[in-house]
Amino acid sequence: MVKPIELPNGKLWRTQKEALQHFKEMLGRYKNDQIVDRLEDHDDLVAILERYDLLELGGPSKVGPGIHHFERRLNRGEGYSSPGFWVVRIDGTETDFSCPKAIRGTPATAIEEYYAACRSAVGADLAAAKQRQFDHFSDADGKIACDVSGVLISFSQAQLRHADPQFGQIVEEFRQQQGWAKADLKERLTTAGDSQISTSFLDENDATAFRTFHHKKAVLHVVSKDPTHGAFLDQGRLVNRAVRLEP
Repeated sequence: MVKPIELPNGKLWRTQKEALQHFKEMLGRYKNDQIVDRLEDHDDLVAILERYDLLELGGPSKVGPGIHHFERRLNRGEGYSSPGFWVVRIDGTETDFSCPKAIRGTPATAIEEYYAACRSAVGADLAAAKQRQFDHFSDADGKIACDVSGVLISFSQAQLRHADPQFGQIVEEFRQQQGWAKADLKERLTTAGDSQISTSFLDENDATAFRTFHHKKAVLHVVSKDPTHGAFLDQGRLVNRAVRLEP
C-alpha cells in the first residue's frame, strides 16, 4: 500500500517519490551559498525539519532554538562533495540535514552507519588514487579509457569502482576480523551532530586499522559513471592496469 507523505505545514504528496522530486527540484532552483529566499520553499524546509525532529531520526534537534534561514551549500566529505540544504538558526548555529532521510522516516541501521564510517575512513585516499591515475595516464585532452568499455572519459565522468572483493565484502570481513557484533557497532561510531556530514569512527585507531586492511585488499578500476558504458566490471574486458592503494 502506498503511504502518502504529509508535512506539518499541510503539504501532501501521494508517494515518497513525489516528495523527493519536490525537494530535488527545489535544490535545483538555487546556487551554492545562495539563501533560500522563496517563502514557499522556506516554509516547506521548515516543515521537513519539523518532520525530522518528530520522527526522532537521530542526533540533536534540527530546528533547535529556532530557524533564521536556509542556504544551499556544497557538502564536502572525505573524497566526495554534493549539494544540499543547510539551516542557520537564530542563535547563529548551523547544520546540514537530509530531506530524503526525513521523507523516508527511517533511521540508519547500525550496519549502515558502520559502512558509512568505513567509506569515510578511506574517502580521501580513494580521491587521491583517482587523481593519480589521471595524472599518470590521461591523454592530451585529460581523458583516460574506461576500464569496462574503453570509452575515453574525463575526470568528472569517472569513478573508482572496487573489483573483487567488493567494498561491502571488505567492510564485512574487517568487522568479523575485529570480532565486532552488529548490535554493538554504534558504540564505536560518532553520533549525528550539527555540521557532521558523515559518520566516522570514534577511535582514530579503528579508522587507521580499517584503512590498512582496506588498502591491502582493494583492487580498483577507473570506470565511467555512464551506465550505458557497462554496468558491471567484467575482468575479461578490463583495458587499463588496476589501481592499488599503499598500505
